[in-house]
Amino acid sequence: MSDLRCRLLQLQSRFTWDLKKDDMDLENLSTRLQAHIDLQLGQQGAVARSYSFLAYVRYLQDQPEEAVSLLNQSEEKTRECFGEESERRLIVTYGDLAWLKYHTGDYQQSQAYCQRVNDILLKYPTDSPEVLHPEVYGEKAWTFLKFSWSYYPKAVDCFRKALELQPDDSEWNAGYAIALYRTEPMFSEAPEESPGTKQLRRALEIKPDDGVLMSLLAMKLGTYNKHQEADNLVERALKIDPDNPHVTRYVGKYLRSQGDYDRSIVLLKKALRRSSQSAFIHHQLALCYIKKKIDEHKKKPFNNQTVKHWRSLCIQHLEEAVRIKASFVLAIADLALMYAEKKDFSRYSVCTHSYTEVLSFFFGTAEK
Repeated sequence: MSDLRCRLLQLQSRFTWDLKKDDMDLENLSTRLQAHIDLQLGQQGAVARSYSFLAYVRYLQDQPEEAVSLLNQSEEKTRECFGEESERRLIVTYGDLAWLKYHTGDYQQSQAYCQRVNDILLKYPTDSPEVLHPEVYGEKAWTFLKFSWSYYPKAVDCFRKALELQPDDSEWNAGYAIALYRTEPMFSEAPEESPGTKQLRRALEIKPDDGVLMSLLAMKLGTYNKHQEADNLVERALKIDPDNPHVTRYVGKYLRSQGDYDRSIVLLKKALRRSSQSAFIHHQLALCYIKKKIDEHKKKPFNNQTVKHWRSLCIQHLEEAVRIKASFVLAIADLALMYAEKKDFSRYSVCTHSYTEVLSFFFGTAEK
């Protein structure tokens, strides 16, 4: 038994990457991953990864049998996508299966999956034992990027290592761009474009028809007042991938930042029809309605019923955002302000209490 556990600890697996349950919002993560699977979102192989991610979530939720089933589906999807090139992409999947079989007491199968990993590593050796395969760095990076904002710096580092080995790979370039986008401040006074902006350009050179990358780059360019280029990217993204809720939500966010609230609302509503359990989209819609409310309030005279209408819609979407993602601190803060405006002080009190609890959790996690 101790020999098996020693073998397991040597594996590259979500079970050995120091992923902490307390760092994750498991319910929200589960909802988002299931949506990715249902909508078949992402680049080649992304659905297979979503099955693997969801498997680990199910393990953390004490559902090991479903976790094994999801990993088997991940293996099947990986083979469908990559065919003969799939073996290195299964190193982590087999590592996860080895751990799951160990935790369920099936030590023979656990040994078998350890051996599968070993066979792949012997077949495809790296330059040194300390260097992982780029596919493993990539899998590790996507895991960190998906599971918690607190792991984003680790995702950046892993994507960078994958690119050192495969500098022209479209997947690692896209992932690196997204990771940098999420870790950089949105606004910068520096005259030069940020590393994240430059990496988005690099990723689009390799994969010029990626609507998600276009919409993210548009967001960045808007902060540099490069509005013409940003507008062109937005229109191209909507033309290339009009039904992808990730595209429409980021384009909607861009349009809101440019003051085009009505068009933003139309696009965000469209995205919500395909991704109804997206706290991000509900929050973006609420922010649009806040702007509509403020604009009405500025009128002399303003229509009080119209103000109440926009506030009501805003509260509706903020409540949905918080219901879907209980740790959504920005949405909680915005909702508290709306309750205060409405003079609904009992709900305001509940909201501010939740806000304090979430912040305490985040800072407590950071201190660990």
